[in-house]
Amino acid sequence: MLVPAKVGWFVMELPSFLIPVLLLYLSGSLDSTGKKLLLFLFCGHYFHRTFIYGNRIKGNPMPFKIVISAFIFCAFNGYLQGYSLIYCTHYDDDWTSEIRFISGVLLFLMGLTINIHSDYILLCLRKSNENIYFIPQGGFFEYVSGANYFGEIVEWFGYALATCTFPAFLFAIFTAINLGFRAHQHHRYYLQKFDDYPKSRKSLIPFII
Repeated sequence: MLVPAKVGWFVMELPSFLIPVLLLYLSGSLDSTGKKLLLFLFCGHYFHRTFIYGNRIKGNPMPFKIVISAFIFCAFNGYLQGYSLIYCTHYDDDWTSEIRFISGVLLFLMGLTINIHSDYILLCLRKSNENIYFIPQGGFFEYVSGANYFGEIVEWFGYALATCTFPAFLFAIFTAINLGFRAHQHHRYYLQKFDDYPKSRKSLIPFII
């Protein structure tokens, strides 16, 4: 059974946005500015992925089992991140002036910018024909094949640094392993398919890997 790409993406990503919002609603309010900002970053990412990016994607229908598997993971992770931040974490009033918070937020925003810009480049490549692949050009694609994955990994390590919670670091590590593997697969595909693919371009980390 196959699910249309836009429907599948919406179903997969929605829990990561909706569940933390519901947890926030049930909690009544947050007790610090740090929590408010961090929850805004997390939900902001998934709002974009669910309602903006998800409405623009093109591609082949997705297998139903992949949609359900991703839905379950996003529901679990959305609950874990939201519950941990809202109920299990306490930040002092000066947390937002700490170097860890400031560095983490800046890293998150940098990764978010790379991720969104790279996704935009990929979407533009598929305007004419969904079944034809082209070499991505511009932005961080000049350095790595998985620029969108690199941006998302940077995002979640920035978020983990800003929150300093075990679930956030666990999610960042999982994201790096999962997307790192996918970036390597894409890199190998590009090298095999395009004879003129830039040899200096790495798979995931500029100038390194």
